[in-house]
Amino acid sequence: MTHLPPPHPGLTGGPVHLDYNATTPVDPRVVEAMLPHLTDHFGNPSSTHPYGSEPRHALTAARARVAELIGARPDEIVFTASGSEADLFALRGAALASARTRPHLITQATEHPAILATCRALERLHQARTTVLPVDREGLVDPAALTAALDEDTVLVSVMAANNETGALQPVRELADAAHRAGALFHCDAAQAVGKIPLDVREWGVDLLTVVGHKMYASKGAAALFVRDGVRLEPVVYGGGQERALRAGTENVALAVALGAAARLAADDLADGAHQRIRGLRDELHHRLVDALPGRVRLNGPAERRLPNTLNIGIDGVPGHRVLDGAPRVAASTGSACHSGTHTPSPVLTAMGVDPARALEAVRLSLGRWTTRDEIEVAAAAIAAAATATDTTEPSTAGTR
Repeated sequence: MTHLPPPHPGLTGGPVHLDYNATTPVDPRVVEAMLPHLTDHFGNPSSTHPYGSEPRHALTAARARVAELIGARPDEIVFTASGSEADLFALRGAALASARTRPHLITQATEHPAILATCRALERLHQARTTVLPVDREGLVDPAALTAALDEDTVLVSVMAANNETGALQPVRELADAAHRAGALFHCDAAQAVGKIPLDVREWGVDLLTVVGHKMYASKGAAALFVRDGVRLEPVVYGGGQERALRAGTENVALAVALGAAARLAADDLADGAHQRIRGLRDELHHRLVDALPGRVRLNGPAERRLPNTLNIGIDGVPGHRVLDGAPRVAASTGSACHSGTHTPSPVLTAMGVDPARALEAVRLSLGRWTTRDEIEVAAAAIAAAATATDTTEPSTAGTR
């Protein structure tokens, strides 16, 4: 039986928060753990005198907690300031540490912009080559397509574990095995997966993996990169030798402690079956919307192979931004971009073959630790009412999923 966490003060009285994939509220227990390292335990963890002792021990404990959550060793965890930095570190580090004149990188079309932009920068600055693999209609990479794209200059393959918009879960083990058969490293941005599903870096066979604190109830600015023992990377920051001499600079102990505390809570949640509770609420939300809007609700992405907290739908005849504008009691997102009032379809959905007009109808609803059944009822009613009030087409005869 799962147990609900203590109430979160920041969510009291506000709209129903269904945008956990964008960021999570910081768990009050995480705040409690990190506060002493902003006040009393101010020392430099590299100092040998008593003021450095507690920060050093706290840093060691935090590293161990993050490692335990993902099945790694503590000395394989390098703390960073963001997931984007960890992604940059993995790609740039592998490319520059290789002996290739023109290192070849492989990623996929629905990858996070931090990966895609880093690949473009490596092409511009370091003569790298990049192959971007297509995805199928569920947003998944075909391992056979990866095998065909690998060549003797491939140094790294980077494919995310779970998509932030659709929740699609990639076949990580199969993709990592394909990369290794060609002698390439495999990096996985697991920002959306860590803490939401059971995850073991050994079972997945990855060499590098990104962990992001603000996706798992820690503070922003707390993240880490798993670097498998034996993997050579060019440092991301040069200097004093901190973090295995891969990321110099005095460690931000408070944020590392926050990430460690969040990792411990996530491990407890997974052991307690909290992800099953969240999956049940997600499916109830989906069913309520299908019942309230018969024939009009489409699921974007896999029906089964996805994160337990993520629901990406399109409602026939209504742009997603208009649905959310008409439902101020719900805090969610569309996944599309808005520039100067002009909305453009999500590149993730269009890469999956979704028609651009249909892609503009998308609404991403992502649940989390504090989501309740009462909130699901409120959100479903608000979204359905907004969609009905702004309907611009006749009801579709398309089936639902």
